[in-house]
Amino acid sequence: MKVLEGIRVVDLSQNIAGPHCTQLLADLGADVVKIEPPAGDPARRWGPPFWGEDSPLFLSFNRNKRSVALDLKKDEAREALWRLVDTADVFVQAYRKGVADRLGFGYPEVAARRPGIVYVSVTGFGSKGPLAEAPGYDPLIQAYTGVMSVTGYPDGPPARIGGSMVDVGTGVVTSMGVLAALRQRDQTGKSVHVESSLLATSLGAVAYHVQGYMATGHVPGRMGTGLAMIAPYEAFATTDGELMIAAGNQGIFERLCAALGLDDLVADSRFGTNPDRVAHRTELRPLVEAATRVLSTAQLIAVLAEHRVPCAPIQDIAQVAADEQIRANGMIQSVEHPTIPDYEDVAFPVTFDGERPGAERPPPAIGQHSEEVLAEIGFSAKEILALSG
Repeated sequence: MKVLEGIRVVDLSQNIAGPHCTQLLADLGADVVKIEPPAGDPARRWGPPFWGEDSPLFLSFNRNKRSVALDLKKDEAREALWRLVDTADVFVQAYRKGVADRLGFGYPEVAARRPGIVYVSVTGFGSKGPLAEAPGYDPLIQAYTGVMSVTGYPDGPPARIGGSMVDVGTGVVTSMGVLAALRQRDQTGKSVHVESSLLATSLGAVAYHVQGYMATGHVPGRMGTGLAMIAPYEAFATTDGELMIAAGNQGIFERLCAALGLDDLVADSRFGTNPDRVAHRTELRPLVEAATRVLSTAQLIAVLAEHRVPCAPIQDIAQVAADEQIRANGMIQSVEHPTIPDYEDVAFPVTFDGERPGAERPPPAIGQHSEEVLAEIGFSAKEILALSG
């Protein structure tokens, strides 16, 4: 699915959020030229673990790109970047506020040089306010937006979500912004400045908590595997572990009771509706768990499946990597890598007419495509050699 074929993206972003955005664009066919400092994107060294020369934190967000190494402190490197801007449709940067301007590549300068360009700023805390210049990292934003305050168990400390959900989510919403801006650019011919922030993405993840507080004045806390608004909707013990059960509506709750031989709970006024069950969750949970803890996880899954009750085992990452459902849907793909045998990565999340965009290039080595790309924009072999040095 090469809907973005012919679109060139000049990508100065590092770490995760910006690179995830540009990887999604690359998966859709865009020519993404990743500009790295001579030492490379710092995410390459975020380990252990390492796979080959690079960290999985780098490998996961940089496939289908070409890497050009440029020291933007040097005049000739900035000239190379300007020549790339002259060929670009999208320019992505994730520097702290003011850095791109000091380098001479702020939105006004780039838009003046390349009218009609989509200029993207990926920020931590947004471009306004007292924290506009503060560095934005996923766990800092999770802490700041209250995500950590509602993650973990009530009797434990706050916890970080185990994946980089803020960074990854910001990459997704930023790519949506790019696609919308490209459409606007094509209709008007004018440049568009797209700005995203980790702050806005993370706030969106707890939007219902924020609105719940504004509606009631009640500050939500940590609930482990549960959700404050629905019950039963959490993990329950089995003889050999735990199983997540999601009784998301009245019909499912009634089927859950039937599956576990708890039909009397349906007629109990404490549990008649979801608001009733939420109000009496501390009484409901042990009654449900008394029935689940006498079954193995596999037995409980089978019983609940027979009664069409949504549930899921709590799998570790090794189980996820081998999972039949994930593999059946092509969500992990094999990619030919020059130095890593049997290399695989997590694929593009959407299919088109049943086809999933594939990985044509593994994540690049630092400056792997410098000579190739610089030649495309008119640099001589001598000039390329000087830039590489």
